[in-house]
Amino acid sequence: MTTVAIVGCTHAGTFAATSILREHPDWSVHVFERGDTLSFLSCGIALWVGDHVSDPRKMFYSSPAELEKLGATMHMRTDVTDIDVAGKTLEFRSLETGDSQTLQFDKLVVTTGSRPVVPSIPGIESDRVQLCKNWDNAVQIKERAHDAKSVVVIGAGYIGAELAEQFSTIGVETTLIDAADRVLANNFDKLITDQVEERYRKHGVTLALGEKVTAFTDNADGTVTVTTTGGAYTAQFAVLAVGFLPNTDLVRGQVDTLANGAIITNEYMQASVPYVYAAGDSATVRYNPTGELDYIPLATNAVRQGTLIGLNIDTPTRTYMGTQATSAVQLYDLSLAASGLTQAGADRRGMDVRSTELVEDYRPAFMLSTAPVTSILSWDPQTRLVKGAQFCSTADISGAANTVSVALQAGFTIDMLANVDFLFQPNFDQPVYYVGAVAAKAVADQGA
Repeated sequence: MTTVAIVGCTHAGTFAATSILREHPDWSVHVFERGDTLSFLSCGIALWVGDHVSDPRKMFYSSPAELEKLGATMHMRTDVTDIDVAGKTLEFRSLETGDSQTLQFDKLVVTTGSRPVVPSIPGIESDRVQLCKNWDNAVQIKERAHDAKSVVVIGAGYIGAELAEQFSTIGVETTLIDAADRVLANNFDKLITDQVEERYRKHGVTLALGEKVTAFTDNADGTVTVTTTGGAYTAQFAVLAVGFLPNTDLVRGQVDTLANGAIITNEYMQASVPYVYAAGDSATVRYNPTGELDYIPLATNAVRQGTLIGLNIDTPTRTYMGTQATSAVQLYDLSLAASGLTQAGADRRGMDVRSTELVEDYRPAFMLSTAPVTSILSWDPQTRLVKGAQFCSTADISGAANTVSVALQAGFTIDMLANVDFLFQPNFDQPVYYVGAVAAKAVADQGA
């Protein structure tokens, strides 16, 4: 019987276990998880803070019991202390009893996820400074938000941006700090982030952009002061959300990784050692807009990669299609969605990419209501290939990012995207759908 060890069980681990047991119900699959829960949808933390969650228990889509029903041997509240990849052995210790054991495996699945970036800053170990990653963090943030009068959020990526929005809507005085000069600087270009920043200011959020945190200081009155290169901000507590790193120390030096520790995998999710597989935040992705390996920790990547492990763990059959890092967020009345490269992202990578911007109402003026959509399409001026797109509106534009994701993955040019057979119906769009319209403008900008 083949024995599989799965280390870590959030999204990638849950889907890997499910997929492996579906394909190979007679295998012995051991799942190791430090916590007592699995499959937590951390993207719901900010929504829970803002009282938009019907039941926090529904933020879990699976459980140890469900995986046990499929045939998995679950080792919850268990710390894997050592992995010998070459020797195919794994040592683990129960966090409940302290007992240690060794497992001999045939296949190893590393789905250990990521850990929050915690910079070396004086005072950062304060109990008034907390992380936003797992269920325990979520419970603590929810409890603090109930009575809090003020908060400082450090990091204006998706997590920090959503937290700041939700805190401000429930009456908590909110400061949002980021070293970048814009909110969501890695996700959207300035034409869109300007609109987001206007919403923050309208809702009383203090934006401390272009400022680096230099110290945290606990005060006698129970508050914490966050000192930056541009000022000092005092609140009842602070939330740190400045990014993630692969949690792969157990196999570092035993399989090939990027400099940050992300495990390099091939198109079948195999690491450099063929009986080792990796997925999710512990692994690389192939970023289709560049064609290069990258590190993009998103639940969508984890789910698809984890599923592929089960399909390939016996015989490599199903190849990984890569990712466009397609994502979306709702901030106040604004819906934002993106897929692929922004202009700023291309510039950081030294790529020759151009962007076309278009602002127009999403449906005809004769309708009783409509709303403007900001569209930004990025494309290669040499090949004319679509490289990415961003959308922003008070209307729901999330489907547009999915549309561009398909086009990008399929290798569409701006000419092809401009001529797709998009529907027209006044309830939904203009005679020329704004995705096609921005592509047509790019064609006109470039010249036929």
